[in-house]
Amino acid sequence: MDFTYDDEQLALQEVARSALERECPPELVRQLADDAPGITPALWSTLVDLGWTGLLVPEDQGGTGAGLLEMCIVLEQMGRIPLPGPFFSAAVASVLAARALGATELLGDLASGARRGTVALGEQGNGEPLATVRTRARRKGAQWVLTGHKPVVVDGHSADWAIVVARSEEGVRSYLLEAPGGQLVPSLDPTRKLARLELDDTPAVPLGPSGSQAALWQRVQDDIAVALAAETVGAADRALAEAIAYTSERVVFDKPVATYQTVRHRLVEMFQQVEMARAGFQFAAWASDTESPERGQAAAMAASYAAEAGVRVTGDDIQLHGGVGFTWANDAHFLFKRVKQNELLFGGAGAQRHRLASLFIESA
Repeated sequence: MDFTYDDEQLALQEVARSALERECPPELVRQLADDAPGITPALWSTLVDLGWTGLLVPEDQGGTGAGLLEMCIVLEQMGRIPLPGPFFSAAVASVLAARALGATELLGDLASGARRGTVALGEQGNGEPLATVRTRARRKGAQWVLTGHKPVVVDGHSADWAIVVARSEEGVRSYLLEAPGGQLVPSLDPTRKLARLELDDTPAVPLGPSGSQAALWQRVQDDIAVALAAETVGAADRALAEAIAYTSERVVFDKPVATYQTVRHRLVEMFQQVEMARAGFQFAAWASDTESPERGQAAAMAASYAAEAGVRVTGDDIQLHGGVGFTWANDAHFLFKRVKQNELLFGGAGAQRHRLASLFIESA
């Protein structure tokens, strides 16, 4: 398969890289890492004006109608920064969930950036997120109420609404919770905020078709995993570039560090991992856009490999920088924290490997 981008995709890639480097320099990343909302109005307005908040929204709903591959092109460049703020929760996870559930009334405001959503899916426990859901939904008079605990909700403290996954008599279902107001909790990646939702007979509105929605949510999780993989590859690619630049300039025993054989081997291994991970998310995004029969397997493979490769490459970048790689002034730790937290979100790499094994067994 030819993984070369076409002219429009290459232009999108170049615009994304130059715009993000200009609008979100390292000093702003550090500022927003200590800021509860994690985004400035000016930066959010820029993302909206570039049309990126509407990339996954159909044209008749106010978006651009692009595919997951185009979104992944932008996310890869965002991972290089790494971009702070609620873009992933609002423009990726929320849009994918609303589309899958047929909640078209939510898409216009998401595309325009007027409102921001998030997804409250997994709960306590390991493995596939849907299997951990214990939050209950029941009727109370004329309305539905939710009772349970969502410990990790991306941007759940600042989102205008959340799509909460809960269990009812029909099985796994979705509910729209306005103004979730989650409690901000510490996170490994200070540029991506996490919150906790405590639900106690909290009113919510049912979303989506009747019956169990487990299959719909599996598809949403697959696409979210591919999007996270693209962002992880961007961070790893930036880490590789930084490692090459630093070891080429740093002189030890009258020779640049990059000329030592062990360092050269390490850099080559990092390059190989980045390129393999990039090919993985590109194929998985294409498979999703084209509804390929290999879509589920491709998503699980891309997500699990990118997670492992990203942690390895960004960790090696810190090591190759030596003592300076551990300092706040160096960007290496931001890249490592982004990919490490990505590895754990929405079930993590372990859940993806379990899904891949299950798909192989089913197809045998």
